Amino acid sequence: MMRPSPSLWQCVGAGALVCLLTAAPAQAQNRWVVDSKWSLAWWQVDPHLNHLWATTCPAEPSWQPGEGRSSGWNVVSPRDLKSNTFANVSDTIHVPLYPRMTARPLCREAVQGHIVVADPVTGRGTHGEVIIRPDSLVMGEERRAQYAREMVFETMRYPEIRFQLDSLVNVTRQADTLRGTAVGILFLHGYEMPVSAVAKVYPDSEAGGTRVLARIREPARPFAAHFWPGCTYRGCIFSLGVRTDIWKLFFFGVDLVLRPEGPQSRTAPQ
Repeated sequence: MMRPSPSLWQCVGAGALVCLLTAAPAQAQNRWVVDSKWSLAWWQVDPHLNHLWATTCPAEPSWQPGEGRSSGWNVVSPRDLKSNTFANVSDTIHVPLYPRMTARPLCREAVQGHIVVADPVTGRGTHGEVIIRPDSLVMGEERRAQYAREMVFETMRYPEIRFQLDSLVNVTRQADTLRGTAVGILFLHGYEMPVSAVAKVYPDSEAGGTRVLARIREPARPFAAHFWPGCTYRGCIFSLGVRTDIWKLFFFGVDLVLRPEGPQSRTAPQ
């Protein structure tokens, strides 16, 4: 009877020798793929003005659209939004505003990718790629979403956002949870830029895989000027938010469920 492969970071707690005794062949154990139905991407602006955020998993029960949303949404506004409708209030604590508590296979299959881990004990040699389809990002108001697709991301011309993971650094461990900084290149709107993302990695028994939470935080004006050159001047598609310095920060993030590469990676838990 074959022993199951350990989870992505189980080796950290069990020790390298135990992993060598229990793991599948090295190539299979070290390469992990994103389960698209269980994984999502999101963005958020600070200040979010109570509507500037999006997700690729709008069916997730914990997510809600903001003010000015389209009809058909069942929304219970959180306490801190009731008195601040469309207010210019900075909030860098609640990012994302609606985090996913429990992973479920409810997401649009808009996120793909793979992660390779050479040394699960230290995180050394970690690299990979995450690909996001921006045409699946939902804001809850169709006119805004259409403007984002057609004018901002230009999804017909640039159908993918890609993060090339080059390394995982500053790794720390507490029990079975790893935290670190994912360093790599962000490819967006025909341009590229080195970025880093804070990352949290842990086994998720309910999802039957390894959960990865990662978030990029960048100053709004230089970020927009890099990926949309000239965006600090009149005529910029972000003229209200960026040119007038209303927006301070852009956040991009993912909530991934990883599974060992192979047939089992496409099989959801029973």
